[in-house]
Amino acid sequence: MTETTVDLVVNGAPVSELTEPRTHLADFLREDLLLSGTHLGCEQGVCGACTVFVDGRPTRSCITLAASCKGAEVRSVEGFDDDPLMKALRDAFKRHHGLQCGYCTPGMLVTGYDIVRRLPDADAERVRKELSGNLCRCTGYAGIVAAIMDVLENNPPAAKVQPHARTPQKTEKSAAGSIGTASGVASPAAPERNAPASIPAKSSLAGAPSLSRTIRFDVSASDIWAIVSDPEKIVTCIPGGQLDSITDSNLLQGKCAVSMGPIKAAFAGTARMDLNEAEKSGQVIGRGKDGLSRSQLDGMLDFKVAELPEGGSELVLDMVYKLTGPLSQFSRPALVAEIADRILDQVAASIESLAQGRDPDHAKQNNLNGLSLMVSVFVGWIKRTLRFR
Repeated sequence: MTETTVDLVVNGAPVSELTEPRTHLADFLREDLLLSGTHLGCEQGVCGACTVFVDGRPTRSCITLAASCKGAEVRSVEGFDDDPLMKALRDAFKRHHGLQCGYCTPGMLVTGYDIVRRLPDADAERVRKELSGNLCRCTGYAGIVAAIMDVLENNPPAAKVQPHARTPQKTEKSAAGSIGTASGVASPAAPERNAPASIPAKSSLAGAPSLSRTIRFDVSASDIWAIVSDPEKIVTCIPGGQLDSITDSNLLQGKCAVSMGPIKAAFAGTARMDLNEAEKSGQVIGRGKDGLSRSQLDGMLDFKVAELPEGGSELVLDMVYKLTGPLSQFSRPALVAEIADRILDQVAASIESLAQGRDPDHAKQNNLNGLSLMVSVFVGWIKRTLRFR
């Protein structure tokens, strides 16, 4: 399915992401932006656990398409961390035992926030009526109503804002038009504005797992550089890799197919390649998504080619990566290192073949066979364990 770009402001920060047109706002927040404070319950707009603010109004995010929110200001429960009114609500919920399992709590807090700012003179009966769209199976609502009434009666008037009020802010232009920041939320540092949709900011990979490897070749550095600096050539050396397009701004679009027995994934995405011809070095940063499993892989690769004194050359690789979604179970550093070594063995053989004028060893391979890689990993572990014993 063709993806669409969604440009909006989430919790005060401009966001631009590729997603499928059928993606609901709740899934977009939880899986694309990793804002898991928004809970999914009925997924039919009935229980209210997924309630967030869209342009200042409480909205059921499980039945709202993310694509329909282009240009909107979205505020999830994470966006209220420093909000004085929400702080008063959270404190009141704790004092009045307004939560037990906590599953409905994010939606209850967002709805309670709306009640307090919109109905400053509401009584307990009106509060119960306003809460009728939020289901709680634990508390019996008494503590929740008491908490909201506490805030209505005791919260400083300055913390009560007019419904749907927006703080005037200088807006940022996006593909969807002019967008500002969510009401009452100080905007954090904006992501890299020159980064196109689907390319992660470098800062988002800070602290991510890393991997460094050096590959040696029997051919010259110039020959190796001619391959690794050419996207069309290097992609033929990657099992399952496919390059769909290259733009003048060094943006690459393509996909990589992976299969592990019955598990099949096709990561489609965008990357940017920057090269330093003089130093024979470069950097690739990008993001790929698998539409079926809704897993996402963000990564950055720094590479450098150098001549060796004894002849031949070496390719130095420094990688950082972040895998989210159901396939993240395969992202444990030790397992990634083992799999990466086996993939790099295949890639290195293909690069050397191409440098020597032969077809890459894996050019005709349609996808990356993760199952065979996993088997080889486990066999390697077993051999090392038996050898150690």
